[in-house]
Amino acid sequence: MRPGLNLSGQTGLIDLPSGEQLADGYLSLTHSDFGPIARNALRFQITPRLSGIFRYVGLHDYEKHLCQPTCADGKDAYTYYDRNFDISYQIMTEGRYWPAVSIGVQDFVGTGLYSAEYMVGTKAIGPKFKVTGGVGFGRLGSDNAFGQPFGPREKIDFGLGGTISYKQWFQGDAALFGGVEYQISPKWSAKVEYSSDAYADESDKRKMFDRASPMNYGLEYRPNATFSLGVYALYGSEIGVNLNTVLNPDQRPQGGIGGPAPLPIRPRPADPAYWARDWATKADANDTVLRSLAVTLEDSGIVIESVGLTATTAQVRFRNAKYDAAAQAIGRLARAMAFVLPASVEHFQLVPIDHGMAGAMVVLSRADLERFEFAPDGATLLRAKSQIVTPADPLAGTKTNSELYRHFTWSLLPYVHTRQFDPANPLQASLGLRLSSQYELARGMFLSGSVTNILTSNIADSGRGANSILPHVRSDSILYDTQANPDIERLTLAYFAGLAPDVFGRVTAGYLERGFAGISSEILYRPTGKLWALGVEANSVAQRNTNGLLGFGQYDYAVATGHLSGYLDLGASYHAQIDLGRYLAGDVGATVSLTREFENGWSVGAFATKTDVSAEDFGEGSFDKGITLQIPFTWFYGKPTRATAGMTIRPIGRDGGAKLVVDDRLYSVLRSYDQRKIDAQWGRVWK
Repeated sequence: MRPGLNLSGQTGLIDLPSGEQLADGYLSLTHSDFGPIARNALRFQITPRLSGIFRYVGLHDYEKHLCQPTCADGKDAYTYYDRNFDISYQIMTEGRYWPAVSIGVQDFVGTGLYSAEYMVGTKAIGPKFKVTGGVGFGRLGSDNAFGQPFGPREKIDFGLGGTISYKQWFQGDAALFGGVEYQISPKWSAKVEYSSDAYADESDKRKMFDRASPMNYGLEYRPNATFSLGVYALYGSEIGVNLNTVLNPDQRPQGGIGGPAPLPIRPRPADPAYWARDWATKADANDTVLRSLAVTLEDSGIVIESVGLTATTAQVRFRNAKYDAAAQAIGRLARAMAFVLPASVEHFQLVPIDHGMAGAMVVLSRADLERFEFAPDGATLLRAKSQIVTPADPLAGTKTNSELYRHFTWSLLPYVHTRQFDPANPLQASLGLRLSSQYELARGMFLSGSVTNILTSNIADSGRGANSILPHVRSDSILYDTQANPDIERLTLAYFAGLAPDVFGRVTAGYLERGFAGISSEILYRPTGKLWALGVEANSVAQRNTNGLLGFGQYDYAVATGHLSGYLDLGASYHAQIDLGRYLAGDVGATVSLTREFENGWSVGAFATKTDVSAEDFGEGSFDKGITLQIPFTWFYGKPTRATAGMTIRPIGRDGGAKLVVDDRLYSVLRSYDQRKIDAQWGRVWK
């Protein structure tokens, strides 16, 4: 019996949690409605035992009791929206004779409207029946409490929100809750629960609905492992529905990745005449091999940048424009080299180039390619014989592909821009067209830009950010959304280069983002084979006008900003980053980020920024925080591509802790060629 998700998006029965957890790494989306309450939740299984939830709740008629009986019309006129975070940890997994047990904390950094703590256990009895029971505090201890086992619950002034209310945890009244679930068939299940949440604020005080009973009853339909739909009779007076989508980032909906088969490894002939080395002394040898490789790899998404040769060694620098796994591009290029190169060439040096920079060098033996192509576990055997090292200097006489530079590309595509969590309109969006272009002037030098034009939009200025006492570096973003049409998003000249072994540099100048223009510079030290990297960035920028054009006079605001950054691969797919420095509003502080990066390119992360701006000066939310998501198109498209879709979910966007947006920061550009990253995807080297 798979764990279900309750009305709040947590593993549970109907409106209450259970002791279960989803499988490691699973991501779920929940939308539920009952009576005047609508909930939307994003849940992530951070580790096999630890899960986290971000939830956005809409409470219709929340303030309507204040105006009875002369209230204005309109469903949303008295709607209150609340953002909250939960965390749950499974302290004991289910065994033959004991239950799965989890402890959890609800709404621990929000306004406290849903503040609660619990300990709950769930046990399967046979293949079709589960029993859940627990004890709750806070909201979950508000009905039929049996006492205060750990002392009274201190009332907390949540102020602007964003404060962790740890002094309340497991304090105050405690009450028991529980329920059962019966699996009617593989797709249908029935649930009954006894709730310890009195809904005192919504029912007794505000008269939003009548909580006539603590009993809830439900029927759920789950046609497959991804979707589920539940219908419930709630609290003796309401009907509720719950729709869940559960995703496994490690499992592609399309199964494997399609596309043309790779070249076979061409065996070298045994005749010694074919192993002669005099070919390498010919003046056109490098040029001939470069052209042969380019023709062989035509339409493959692998572009040859340069070829250097000796009689026994070939060094090929290449660009991977197609494969989301660097290992797959490496394997395809190695096969092409074995197909094209003379028999005497035994050692292959493959150097991936991104933005003009060589991030690593993979050294392979041609004999190993021939030996392990069809061997069981051939990828593991090949990796054991291969090396990933700091790129060597180009070989003498290296031939460069002259067709790469002075190259112009452009695209015209639709785009959607969204704004979330404005109480006046929680989900706003604009739909338009984006014209993007790039001109590669020389190796590592790019002139690029993008312009948008809105076709339709419901984004409107509610005046929410106008009360900021800090420079309006982000709180006026609504003005850019409503006044900039057309909008010159970016217009930059950027230069990337390897400055020394394992040291890289970037300079970007121009209109860097919608809000700021200026110059941004960066240096990154990233030792090959290490789990860490260090970077420093310095920027000097001025704030742009909100009309989306090229002027600056509206704000007359300029600032120097920058950060010292540390990056650490924690292993087991977790990655940490810390940035120390000065932000756009002139505040000084740090941002801490933790991200889980899946082998196929998915990533889910969270960040928090704390600066010398006080909670009062920051405003609603107290400090900057959020969730990041990145989804590779390959995951759902089923064909090779490096394109990704990403988003940042911020409960509230304010001016404190705001960081300059710059495309192609060095660490993100070179991340694909970390040794750990290549190793994680090495299984695709033969594909």
